[in-house]
Amino acid sequence: MTSERLTAFTDGVIAVIITIMVLEMRAPRGAELADLAALWPVFASYVLSFVYLGIYWNNHHHFFRLAPRVTGPVLWANLHLLFWLSLVPFTTAWLGEHAFAPMPSAFYGLSLLACAIAWYIMQLALFRAKGPNLALKRAVGRDLKGKLSPFLYLAGIGLSFIAPLLAYALYAAVAAMWLLPDRRVEAAVIHSESEG
Repeated sequence: MTSERLTAFTDGVIAVIITIMVLEMRAPRGAELADLAALWPVFASYVLSFVYLGIYWNNHHHFFRLAPRVTGPVLWANLHLLFWLSLVPFTTAWLGEHAFAPMPSAFYGLSLLACAIAWYIMQLALFRAKGPNLALKRAVGRDLKGKLSPFLYLAGIGLSFIAPLLAYALYAAVAAMWLLPDRRVEAAVIHSESEG
């Protein structure tokens, strides 16, 4: 199977996830600015989750542009990732509705951790599908951000029970770290397109 079909399917699923997430946001009951301001936790959690979904979507495209064909294990690993991403609207809504209470904050971090683990599994499946000389594997290199992120999510989960706003800040810091795709992967994509 070509990676184009897989990325088209993934695009559709992520679009649905974002749609579900935005539909969870409710308009304020009142008509005053103060009523709108009271919803800041809902909006803040939505923005952070939207950024995370955008990061996964962006990196997914970069990765699969370097993998023109996919195998069965890659397909299953991709579905595994999409499963965890599909839970983001639920944890986002819970986090936003309860103004960063400890348990919703911890579950939000847990959903982010599960997505990161699923991404790592998908990455390994891609590496195995193409052998040791895969351009993607060379481009990813030591993957320091990928190795550091799960530990930061675990720290955020722990912080959720002490200072939920600090946990949220840590989740936002991880997102900020990932906002720009890895330059090595992007360079490999550009290089592979110039050769093709």
